[in-house]
Amino acid sequence: MLCIVSSMANCRKLRLKDSALKRLLSVVVVTLLGVLLLIVSLRTNTTPGLSELDEDLSEIADIQSFSEKLNLPKQNEFSIRLAKQNQMPPRNRDLYPKLAKDHITIVLYVHNRPQYLQVVVKSLSKVVGISETLLIVSHDGYFEEMNKIVEGIKFCQVKQIFAPYSPHVFPDSFPGVSSNDCKEKDDAGKKHCVGSPDQYGNHRSPRIVSLKHHWWWMMNTVWDGLKETRGHNGHILFIEEDHFIYPNAYRNLQLLVSLKPIKCPDCYAANLAPCDVNLRGEGWDSLIAERMGNVGYAFNRTVWRKIHKKAKEFCFFDDYNWDITMWATVYPSFGSPVYTLRGPRTSAVHFGKCGLHQGQGQTNACIDNGSVNMQVDDIDKVANIRSEWGVHVYDNQPGYKAGFKGWGGWGDDRDRQLCLNFAQMYHSHNTYLSAVTMS
Repeated sequence: MLCIVSSMANCRKLRLKDSALKRLLSVVVVTLLGVLLLIVSLRTNTTPGLSELDEDLSEIADIQSFSEKLNLPKQNEFSIRLAKQNQMPPRNRDLYPKLAKDHITIVLYVHNRPQYLQVVVKSLSKVVGISETLLIVSHDGYFEEMNKIVEGIKFCQVKQIFAPYSPHVFPDSFPGVSSNDCKEKDDAGKKHCVGSPDQYGNHRSPRIVSLKHHWWWMMNTVWDGLKETRGHNGHILFIEEDHFIYPNAYRNLQLLVSLKPIKCPDCYAANLAPCDVNLRGEGWDSLIAERMGNVGYAFNRTVWRKIHKKAKEFCFFDDYNWDITMWATVYPSFGSPVYTLRGPRTSAVHFGKCGLHQGQGQTNACIDNGSVNMQVDDIDKVANIRSEWGVHVYDNQPGYKAGFKGWGGWGDDRDRQLCLNFAQMYHSHNTYLSAVTMS
């Protein structure tokens, strides 16, 4: 009897120990889950709009090392986050898993005019064939409202890239505004400030030079940096946030690209619109060859290589406008007229009235009054280019040419060197970008 009682007591002790152990394990599991949830919450809420970034310290160190090796400006935390964001794959691949074999990638470069961007995105959503291709949106820095508009795109694969060296990302250092920068027409010797003036005696304005910096960074990144496009030899179409795109634009561009080697073998590019932004086309039964315009232009890697070889000419020409720089110094250096092929009726229209540099305040994006009412006729909804047409060539058109000295705004040696560094950042064998994309 005594043995039975002793055995029962031992059993009760064992059960009590087992119960206590289970309670302890439960507390440990709950605590670990709480810690994991806290870590996830902190990571996903650090910066609005960039929640997918991974804050791995070793990757941050790699990016900083990459910048230092190329003598690029020392990046702040936000610039590094943008550089990492650029490695993210395109969105909507679940909706559009395959791109068309001969697709023409579209690059939309934007600044900070959300009202305009909404118009462009809406027009793109109606473009026939848009779901067949990849849309890359290149941002000049980071603006939350612009980012949200692009994140809402569902009509094709879309990839966003953000210029990590945009002056807008550096509020208190170069390429942004530094406290010891010379301003306007300051005398650097007397003021003991930093900067070299342009040909008119004016010192740099960061938000103005950002236009040229962004375009050059974007070109180098799209052609030579991105995994999605660096092996792409075909044409890439470039449009801006104030370019209204007609429904037939993509199909017309495909026709122009296919006809260019036959109809105009000396043409460097294809355009969706006349080089004179005020014109809508001649309406003839003929293709048009003229000087390359800046609205809806497309060229291939062969042309990009010619442009890239002229990095010094581009980076040292004293004009903050990328397009005027191209017309006045880069294209003339090719040694022959730079023609583009287009149709007799426009498939894209420049509708912007609010300038990039003069219309942006410190807090409000550039917005002008009224809505954009663009007339789209039935003929603009279907491809309207014919393969049997001949080519009308415009010779000696008016516009910026060799000999023009530039409007200035691009005289600071730091801007010129940064521009040259952009041209080399994907041509080093040991860059960070090569390492992460090859892994």
